[in-house]
Amino acid sequence: MADEDEGNEYRWESGYEKTWEAIKEDDDGLLESNVADLVARAKRKRAALKATGATQLGMMRHLFVVVDASACMFLQDLKPTRFLCVLKLLEGFVHEFFDLNPISQLGILTTKMKRSEQVTVLAGNQKKHIEALQQLKDLSCEGEPSLQNSLERAMNGLKNMPVHSSREILVLFGSLTTCDPGDIQKTIKSLKDNNIRVSIIGLAAEVRICREIAKRTGGTYNVLIDDHHLKELILNQVQPPAVAGSMEASLVKMGFPGGTPSLNGGTSDSSADHAPAYCLCHIESETSSLMGHNGYNCPQCGSRYCELPVECKQCGLTLVSAPHLARSYHHLFPIKPFIERAQVPEATHCFACAKPFVEAEANVYECETCNQIVCLDCDLFIRETLHTCPGCASDPVKAQMKTN
Repeated sequence: MADEDEGNEYRWESGYEKTWEAIKEDDDGLLESNVADLVARAKRKRAALKATGATQLGMMRHLFVVVDASACMFLQDLKPTRFLCVLKLLEGFVHEFFDLNPISQLGILTTKMKRSEQVTVLAGNQKKHIEALQQLKDLSCEGEPSLQNSLERAMNGLKNMPVHSSREILVLFGSLTTCDPGDIQKTIKSLKDNNIRVSIIGLAAEVRICREIAKRTGGTYNVLIDDHHLKELILNQVQPPAVAGSMEASLVKMGFPGGTPSLNGGTSDSSADHAPAYCLCHIESETSSLMGHNGYNCPQCGSRYCELPVECKQCGLTLVSAPHLARSYHHLFPIKPFIERAQVPEATHCFACAKPFVEAEANVYECETCNQIVCLDCDLFIRETLHTCPGCASDPVKAQMKTN
């Protein structure tokens, strides 16, 4: 197994470093310039990670989040406890996940007492997932986790998903041991055969089997430094993974239901004025009640739903709205990474925010399509939030001619 080792030495294996010598004062005896340089380097690192180039990203994702609920999650190295800290960060992750991946689905599992339990099924309703995470705060953490049982349960829910969607598992693992009923190598092979990508975030120290699982399935494995680093690692999973080269191109049948959302405004469809009916989202709930005329109706079978997106329980049609589809479109055609150049005297202002370039910014970023120059902050904003080059958007005809 020596050939599987990364070859990179760990921090404690490297030579002795005098890290305090890297901090230097300026002429006035202040550290502001040094702090600004550290912040700029962190931004450049983020920009490099976000620059995915022309890589096509997954538009539809199916993700299971596995949360360790064993006895070790009661430790207080993360405040107030590991478990409560993870649940709080996952609430933000769920919101960001559906904001960036509106037509994707997510499910939540926990593992303790050598078993795995399902908290929520794969669904696109973020309110349901957030409510389930809030209810988990009263859960008692006990026993040992089972990594194999959790992966097997998640795999059973993912292996029948369509080939045009990505299949992913995210494990938040706080234990240094796992109690498995069988050979986990067979589970790893099954995950790889089903094209399921497993990413693991360790809350304690590096565990070798976790690194092997992530490496063989094409996922990532990281161990946190502190709570801020944990938040960063979790939010890094919001970005869709690159589409596998063997993924088939196929047409996906979707429905755009008519009707009116409850009290949130929107368009009304006279054909949707059916008699009061139960919502199929909450028909199994004890508090379910008649919806009246509010809601969305499946155009194929007429079933009623209170929120979108959702997969129709009667006919299996994926129901979405036009804004959901539009917000996912940029994953198929991501903008090209900007070219990092040394600052030139002709470019005195950022094209996007119109702020003058300061001397501290040694490099600027140029779009190779429209040749407009932006600053580092705008490069990050364009790549993380806007997903559109302002120079190309201001003159789309010229940008299209250069592309062709």
